[in-house]
Amino acid sequence: MTEVCTIGLDIANNVFQAHGAHAAGAPVFRKRLRRDQVLAFFAAQPPCRVAMEACPGAHYWGRDIGKLGHEVRLIAPAYVKPFVKRQKNDAADAEASCEAAQRPTMRFVGVKSETKQASAVIFQTRDVLVGQRTQLINAVRGHLAEYGFVAPEGPFHIERLIDQIEDPTSNVPEAARVCLAVLVRALRHLQEQTAALDAEIAVRAKADDVARRLMTVPGIGPLVATAIEALAPPPETFRSGRDFAAWVGLTPVQRSTGGKERLGQTSRTGERTLRRLLIIASSAVVR
Repeated sequence: MTEVCTIGLDIANNVFQAHGAHAAGAPVFRKRLRRDQVLAFFAAQPPCRVAMEACPGAHYWGRDIGKLGHEVRLIAPAYVKPFVKRQKNDAADAEASCEAAQRPTMRFVGVKSETKQASAVIFQTRDVLVGQRTQLINAVRGHLAEYGFVAPEGPFHIERLIDQIEDPTSNVPEAARVCLAVLVRALRHLQEQTAALDAEIAVRAKADDVARRLMTVPGIGPLVATAIEALAPPPETFRSGRDFAAWVGLTPVQRSTGGKERLGQTSRTGERTLRRLLIIASSAVVR
């Protein structure tokens, strides 16, 4: 009974914590590892199940540890948290991952390939640029409102305010005009970069069979189709469309008890980027 069946691994930048347990769940070892010791440690272990939280870096370690013959299981942090006993530390987190992986009804996250992760980077980059663009637009709107210039909300109406900044005859003070021109140049640069990413996404959508099939759905364009292909798990992961909706966070939160069904607002769990794109696409179809 001392043979290790499951190893829980709490990953970090430099110092890792491993917790080994046999089939009955009793601990066999607790070991602290430096980053350069992790792969050598698992290479010396017999093939077993290795459990980690699905956090940044987990897919990288999952691929490398899986190459050593181990069965890698990634678990959403929300499913690991209930198994943490009292104080939170690296050892407790590793033990919680180990215990969670041994539950027969536990749901796991598939280990992504490098190609799958690389496909998702373009959407994460686009999110950063869109966020910065929104920040600049709000800054321009706020500053010009101080001088009586306003425009409807939305990025398409910002040109009205930019015209006031670039018009030398407008009532914008020259000292403010110089600074606002810096924001306008930064805004246009971000718009060019975002447009370049959108063009790259369109090219990828045309080259992908799954994305082309998804684009036949009303409201689904190249952006949403490529996002589903890059960010969502394989379709066979879900039993039905409702399971996918629950994963992406489009189903109501349940607080039912005593046989009384109580449904709240949408859960907003899952992939935030994909959920936002699907909401925008569905709203466009409704309109």
